[in-house]
Amino acid sequence: MIQHRIIYGLLLVTTITIMTSCNQPTNSNSTVGSEPVTPAKTFHWKMVTTWPPNFPVFQEGVMQFANDIETMSDGQLQIQVYAGGELVPALQTFDAVSQGTVQMGHGAAYYWAGKIPAAQFMSTVPFGMTAKGMNAWLYSGGGLELWREIYKPFNVIPFPAGNSGVQMGGWFKKKITTVADLKGLKMRIPGLGGKVLAKAGGTPILLAGGEVYTALERGAIDATEWVGPYHDQRLGLYQAAQYYYYPGWHEPGTTLELIVNTQAWESLPTDLQRIVEVTARSTNQWMFSQFEALNIKALKELTEQHHVKILPFPPEVLKELKRLTAATLAEEAQQDETFNQVYQAYQRFQTDYATWNAIADEAYAHALQP
Repeated sequence: MIQHRIIYGLLLVTTITIMTSCNQPTNSNSTVGSEPVTPAKTFHWKMVTTWPPNFPVFQEGVMQFANDIETMSDGQLQIQVYAGGELVPALQTFDAVSQGTVQMGHGAAYYWAGKIPAAQFMSTVPFGMTAKGMNAWLYSGGGLELWREIYKPFNVIPFPAGNSGVQMGGWFKKKITTVADLKGLKMRIPGLGGKVLAKAGGTPILLAGGEVYTALERGAIDATEWVGPYHDQRLGLYQAAQYYYYPGWHEPGTTLELIVNTQAWESLPTDLQRIVEVTARSTNQWMFSQFEALNIKALKELTEQHHVKILPFPPEVLKELKRLTAATLAEEAQQDETFNQVYQAYQRFQTDYATWNAIADEAYAHALQP
C-alpha cells in the first residue's frame, strides 16, 4: 500500500512538472538552437519622379507601385513618393538616385541623353520598336542587361516600369502634305525626334508640359507633340490646333523606368528585391494597358464631340523622316562608342523582330481589313 502511494506521488509530480513547462509564456527573445530570433528590419525609402503631382497614369502608376510593395512586404518596405519638384527638380531625378539622396526614382531614360546618349534606346527612338518589341528586347533579348551595364558607372540599377504605347504624331495648325511643309516649322518636340525635324528644316523647341498649350495658342510654336489622345485631350490641345496627325514616328513605344540606387538595392534582403522586381513588371503592364484603354475613349470624344481632324502623315513625309532618322542615328553612333554598341544590338533585335511581326501581328491586322 505504501509502495503504491509512493509511485502515485511520483507520477503526479512528473505530470505537474510537464504541464507547468508547457504553459510557460513564450519569450520573443528566445532562441532556436543557438540562433536568436530577431524582428525583420523595416526600410523607409524615398522615391522621386519626373511627373507632376497627380499626373494620370504616370504618377498614378508610381503611387500604385509604392502601395503594392508596402502591402506585399507586409510593411517591411515603405516608400514615400514625391512628384517632380516636391523634393528635387523633375529632371534631377537621375542625379538624386545616383548620389544616394533618395533610394528610388521614376522617369524616362531619354531624359538623361545629355549624360548617357545610349540611354535613349531604353526609352524610345524614332521609327524604333513598339511596346511589344521593347518588352521582348528588354526582358528576353538582352536589352535589360545592356541597360544595366550603361547605368552601372552611375550607381543606378534600372527596371522597365511603364510604356506609353505608340504616341500620336502631334497637333499642327496647318496641314502637312509634303516634306516642304516641315521647313521653318516651329514644333515642340524633344530628343532625337527634334534632331530629325531639324534635319528636315524645322525648328525643334523644348517646352515643359505646362507651357505647351499657351505657346501653341499664341503662335509661339506651330505644332506640338505631347503623348496620346487621353493626355492631349486633358491638356486642351484640340482648342489650339486643328489637325491631329498620326502615327507618332518619333515615339513608337516609350518605355518608362524605375531606377534604384545600387547601395540601397544591395541593402535589401532577397525577398524584398524580388517584390520590387515583380511589382515593376506589374506596373509596366498596368501603365501600358491604361494608356491603351483611355486613348480609345479620348480619341472617340475628340472626333465626335470636338470634331478634330485626325490625319495620317503622307507616305512621302514618313519616308523622308525615316531616312533622316537613319542619318541622325549614324551620326550619333560616330560620336559615342557606347551609343554605337547599344545601337547595333538594338538594330539587330529590331530587324529580327520585324521579320516575325510581319507574319504575326501585321499579317493578322491585314487579314481583319474588309
